[in-house]
Amino acid sequence: MRTKPYLKSILLVLSFLSLLHNNVLAEIKTIGDYKVEEHVSGLNYPWSMAFVSDNHYLVTEKAGALRQVINKQVKEPVVGLPNDIYVKGQGGLLDVVLHPEYLLNKWIYLSYSAGDDKHNTLKVIRGKIRDNKLVDVQSIFSVAPTRDTPVHYGARLAFMSDNTLLISSGDGFDFREDAQRLDNHLGKILRVNEDGGLPDDNPFALESGLRKWVYSIGHRNPQGLVVDQDRNRIISHEHGPAGGDEINIIRSGKNYGWPVITYGKDYIGASISPFKEYPGMQQPWVDWTPSIAPSDMTIYKGTKFPQMRGDLLVSTLKTREIRWIQMAGNQIVHQTSLFSELNQRIRGVKVHPDGSILLLIDDVQGKILRVVPSL
Repeated sequence: MRTKPYLKSILLVLSFLSLLHNNVLAEIKTIGDYKVEEHVSGLNYPWSMAFVSDNHYLVTEKAGALRQVINKQVKEPVVGLPNDIYVKGQGGLLDVVLHPEYLLNKWIYLSYSAGDDKHNTLKVIRGKIRDNKLVDVQSIFSVAPTRDTPVHYGARLAFMSDNTLLISSGDGFDFREDAQRLDNHLGKILRVNEDGGLPDDNPFALESGLRKWVYSIGHRNPQGLVVDQDRNRIISHEHGPAGGDEINIIRSGKNYGWPVITYGKDYIGASISPFKEYPGMQQPWVDWTPSIAPSDMTIYKGTKFPQMRGDLLVSTLKTREIRWIQMAGNQIVHQTSLFSELNQRIRGVKVHPDGSILLLIDDVQGKILRVVPSL
């Protein structure tokens, strides 16, 4: 049935009003006055953190230490960590997350690079902390095969609503073509059960070999990973080369293109691929060219900055800022740069249970900064 002319006009007006509404949202959502406080000091390249309670955090240091921070005081390193942590380049002790039922089972999950110069990989373990010691340690997953490069581990962890665990795995830099192959774990997002077992609904679970652990393929170095349960979606961001940093909506079994499609170029300026689109490969939800070097991501659900509720906060290393990704429903309507005046490489961004924003500063004299509204 052909649409009547007056209906077309109404649809055009509604479309225009929708665009106008989104633009208005983008213009009026500002952070307001805020202050930045030094919250915790004395950390050595902090990489990630998890909240045990309002005043008790777990913080990983890339140099290989896990710290408890209690009442803003950094405790001695937790003992009992694996003895095969490989600290070199981008490797070391990386992500830390709590099991969704942590209050009942006390499981904490850690990702780290393991091995040596010739044979190293990404591993995930879980354990429990008693008297500042990691006990009941269990191996959850090891990325296969090993490689000889100390970079592009990915290493982010995120639990889904069914308590399965997502693991982001980088392409190892020199092995980017493997991101398109299903006979390895490089350049993938992987999915395991909470105890490391195989979920029977993984997209390739019924096939043989390494592919059965794969959830999505075609990634470069994904270091942002969140499960947005309110919108029922998985969101990841990854480092591109010179340009081509991306945010992607992750879906089971999908191909995100690297290195067949990319908006970036090689670091020497050479073309990586002639394609920005290719059949069967997903387009990025957001492309950042030139690169910003995104390092972490969270969804703001606090109360201190109600204008941010439901929006994404992305920390960056190269541009030394937080990107506030403003949302209207499922759509991105604007990006705002925050806290660039600090001129700090920001490795992580977390939302404290009280709604303040915590920033992990990537430095040998690392610290955690706290952002709160000015009174």
